[in-house]
Amino acid sequence: MQQFIKWLRENLFATRMNTFLSLICFWLVYVTIDGVVSWAFINASFFGADKASCMSNPHGACWPFITAKFNQFIYGNYPQAEQWRVNIVFALGALGIGFLMVDGVGFKKQLAIVMLTVYPVLTFILLSGGILGLGYVETNQWGGLLVTLVIAVTGIVVSLPLGILLALGRRSELPIIRIMSIAFIEFWRGVPLITVLFMASVMLPLFLPEGMNFDALLRCLIGVSLFASAYMAEVIRGGLQAIPKGQYEAAKSIGLSYWKSMRLIILPQALVISIPGIVNTFIGLFKDTTLVMIVGIFDLLGIISFHFTDPNWTSPQVPITGFVFAGLVFWVFCFAMSHYSKSVERRFSVKGEDK
Repeated sequence: MQQFIKWLRENLFATRMNTFLSLICFWLVYVTIDGVVSWAFINASFFGADKASCMSNPHGACWPFITAKFNQFIYGNYPQAEQWRVNIVFALGALGIGFLMVDGVGFKKQLAIVMLTVYPVLTFILLSGGILGLGYVETNQWGGLLVTLVIAVTGIVVSLPLGILLALGRRSELPIIRIMSIAFIEFWRGVPLITVLFMASVMLPLFLPEGMNFDALLRCLIGVSLFASAYMAEVIRGGLQAIPKGQYEAAKSIGLSYWKSMRLIILPQALVISIPGIVNTFIGLFKDTTLVMIVGIFDLLGIISFHFTDPNWTSPQVPITGFVFAGLVFWVFCFAMSHYSKSVERRFSVKGEDK
């Protein structure tokens, strides 16, 4: 107890200014927590089948709306009899990421390769079906959190290796490779993601031969992946530029080829340096998935917003509750990515890490 009081005096109440700022912060925290607890719990509605259950508590959350629509928020219009396939995909993904986040697991490298190669293929087979006795499910029936994760994971898996190649291409000594890489990066960085999605979903079919068409979700996946890879390339390039010139010269002095020096010496160091920027790009990409709602694909936020128009749930509390629920889901995933990046930084002893 005495040590705690000593810590308070030294860190929060050492001077008059520290004391004043600490009291202001305590007051803001109290007001925030009091308001959140009152809205989310004390004045909230927890049971009911329609808006009538929420109208009795106009100053609280309408949790029955989340309960009633929860299945669609997660699966969209995916056939209920086939939702076990989505559950398997979620479970395998959570299990694999969980093992990657736990220290002391001896097969992390092999598991990472499986998660980047085998898992996406298995996910596509399970979700789409049409083979191995699985019924075919069209992508226009996908929705909710399922679509959000499909777009985010695809963008992450594709953008990182493509971004590495673009970063290397931008620093290449071959003029044609360098010019093409720069043109690709600057084009995709200079175009808003909304425009990319609109072009991929609306304009692209107009330029295809008659009778040829791409799946709408696939077009969005390609657009998001290419868009994210341009930003990823600049993050990786920053890491490459941070490597001392002596590292490149040392690799040449021992007779390593360009690709061997990159694979064994340069890229491992550059990627470690780039971890904060890489994860920041991943988090931004995850949140940008909400923009697909503009082209008629109902991700988590899109399908929540769609159900605001349900006449059985038209009440002032429903939109606020829905957006809070969506915000919490996005926060959980973004916080998990941020926490994992910090553990990776500590593992590689990155300078400037939080202790």
